[in-house]
Amino acid sequence: MRSMSFEEAIKSLDSGIIVDIEVTPGSRSLSVPSGYNEWRKRIEVKLTRNAQKGKANEQLIESLAELFGICSSDIFISSGATSSKKSLLIKGVSYQQAVLVFGKHLKG
Repeated sequence: MRSMSFEEAIKSLDSGIIVDIEVTPGSRSLSVPSGYNEWRKRIEVKLTRNAQKGKANEQLIESLAELFGICSSDIFISSGATSSKKSLLIKGVSYQQAVLVFGKHLKG
């Protein structure tokens, strides 16, 4: 079994977690998460919306909120708002929860 190295993309904070993500906007299908880039240590995400006027960011936040069963208002882009490489603050989610939720989708 592969080691669950995607855990390196998740950092624990008092208020929640920071997740390092790499986004591919304008994809044919929505896939949150779609994989893990072990070199960049980022969880990969494919979005159907294009990166115009914040539409891809909006879809990313909505998709993560749905994935974790939380409000989209609890998710903030802490860095990389205009980049494909983003760090997101997700409030009210523990490191263990994040590993469990992402792990369900990333285990090959």
